[in-house]
Amino acid sequence: MTGISGYLCVCLVAYVLGSIPNGLVWGKLLWHTDLREHGSHNIGATNAWRTLGKGPGFLIFLLDFLKGALSVLFGSWLLAGAPLALVLGAIFAIVGHSCSLFLKFKGGKGVATGLGVCVVMMPLVSLIVFLVWLGIVAVTRYVSLGSCVAAALVPILAFAFGLPMEFVGFGVLAAAFIIIRHRANIQRLMHGTENKIKAGHR
Repeated sequence: MTGISGYLCVCLVAYVLGSIPNGLVWGKLLWHTDLREHGSHNIGATNAWRTLGKGPGFLIFLLDFLKGALSVLFGSWLLAGAPLALVLGAIFAIVGHSCSLFLKFKGGKGVATGLGVCVVMMPLVSLIVFLVWLGIVAVTRYVSLGSCVAAALVPILAFAFGLPMEFVGFGVLAAAFIIIRHRANIQRLMHGTENKIKAGHR
């Protein structure tokens, strides 16, 4: 499949993949818990970690990560590695996660899915960004702070490493999207009321 139809197919498949609400589905199936009724009311890995514990949190993170990775891999496979195909797969996976088709266009903040797309598109950038995120979270215990800083670094590093401009442009859009999705967290950070990460149960 080539041309416009190929790109549209990538967008559609990536959006549907991204829309799968892993936190909600597996939270209910395995732990009989609707994450929307606990903690931050978010279906993502951080709330799963806080609400259900480390194991469930890691599982949700992994599944959301895979949504992003598979979306980009599909775009690469369908259109022979065209940079725009990878970027569209990445963007629509993140949008699907955050504005899920199955949750009346609501969803998570896109961090795990965003990391999944970046690992496929920009492995070295992803490694550096992940280490920065891990360092910030380990020191401050604020996942939101680590996520926003890590997201902002993606386009800067992509440009510094001379990656295709499509990837740099994606990095700018993804960083803006993720930071905007964290605006409530940013306000709480500024007022000193943001919750620190702590694995636990309801």
